Amino acid sequence: MPALMIQGTGSNVGKSMLVAGLCRAARRRGLSVAPFKPQNMSNNAAVTADGGEIGRAQALQAMACGVDLHTDMNPVLLKPETDVGAQVIVQGKRLTTAKAVEYSSLKPTLMAAVQDSFARLRARHDLVIVEGAGSPAEINLRKGDIANMGFAEAADVPVVLCGDIDRGGVIAQIIGTQAVLPKADAARIGGFLINKFRGDPALFQDGYREIEARTGWRGYGVAPWFPEAWRLPAEDALDIADSPVQGAFHVVCLQLSRIANFDDLDPLTQEPGVRVTMLQPGQVLPYDADLVIIPGSKSTRGDLDFLRRQGWDIDVLAHHRHGGRVLGICGGYQMLGRMVSDPEGIEGPPGDTPGLGLLDIETVMGGDKSLAQVAARHVGLDLPFAGYEIHIGCSDGPDRARPFAEVAGVAEGAVSADGRVAGSYLHGMFGDDRFRAAWLASNGADASDLGYRAVVERTLDELAAHLETHLDVAGLLALAR
Repeated sequence: MPALMIQGTGSNVGKSMLVAGLCRAARRRGLSVAPFKPQNMSNNAAVTADGGEIGRAQALQAMACGVDLHTDMNPVLLKPETDVGAQVIVQGKRLTTAKAVEYSSLKPTLMAAVQDSFARLRARHDLVIVEGAGSPAEINLRKGDIANMGFAEAADVPVVLCGDIDRGGVIAQIIGTQAVLPKADAARIGGFLINKFRGDPALFQDGYREIEARTGWRGYGVAPWFPEAWRLPAEDALDIADSPVQGAFHVVCLQLSRIANFDDLDPLTQEPGVRVTMLQPGQVLPYDADLVIIPGSKSTRGDLDFLRRQGWDIDVLAHHRHGGRVLGICGGYQMLGRMVSDPEGIEGPPGDTPGLGLLDIETVMGGDKSLAQVAARHVGLDLPFAGYEIHIGCSDGPDRARPFAEVAGVAEGAVSADGRVAGSYLHGMFGDDRFRAAWLASNGADASDLGYRAVVERTLDELAAHLETHLDVAGLLALAR
């Protein structure tokens, strides 16, 4: 079945959102469509129906397609653990942890898995829309490439190049990319489009024609900035700061260096009674914080050290001492305990790191990764909610006698004796509308009747309509082969 690949002139040019919008536009045409990203690098992962994990961006794209998440949509996922190393997930399961220089030798062996997953998607759907990673202009990475032109060549997929005018220099972005590409790769590009234009697109007509004349590529349009993008799940934690909602209940989330699975925050950013602040390194915890969230982390002990270097340990303890509430999710839950031990060196050098001591528990890293979609019941509220687990390690101690939730009748998480500190391994709980409203109300926030998933679905429809208005979507889909 046909496929089309969107590549970018660089990272963060809007490829993920473009693919989501095009997927929804194809679905509205009655096509069975699926997203695909051969290789993604992200610690923001989603748990799939077949028991694996993929990048969160592909989860949003699957939602745009109206299909269940599957590991075939993102067969290679790199989850950074340090500045030079990452966990390598292949078709949903951990393969190894590799440094950047070691990963280069791995890539040729991964192409078979990439092609295998892509072939299955093509067999099941009318159309597959593929997202590249980074830029094909990184020709130093072309040998053994599985993310951009290496994949496009192996799968014989046509490419459209996306440039980001918001960061400036878009003419040079596109013409320069053609200039450095090998001729065979440049010939595979069927056209270009411009993304994130602010103002009157008519003002760019001369620049647009110049790109067409110099490259010989067909232009598929100029997409203006999409103002409702903040309503869609964030791929980058920094995007969460763009929420315009400024409610009275102040939630502050620590921006850890290896923050992971921060999609827990997405529904909170849309609650009219809530204001969400992503606390950046070097910033002091605001005095008016009602709730501090310590999010998931790909390196719990490493981020405990990072947290202390910011002085956030002092801030969080003072916040609790003055009556504030604290919620730790996954790695954040582990950090709230007395000790985090990694005897096997799973996340780094073996050793022990003292936690914040706000929960009377200890965590030992080890064992298989817990990876599952779950149905849980919050103990304090006696309410069901849906979530997912994606972690390693086991936590235990006296505060586990007061569980946060129950999963299949088994206690999960912990709550402090004063009830103001809670920890849980469960992600995604705030996506459950009924639970989120009740939980916020129990913590002193104004509850609302927000239907979070309905808002995301409506925004995806608006994104598709936005692209239909400003791009030649019919021409793009016709390019697929």
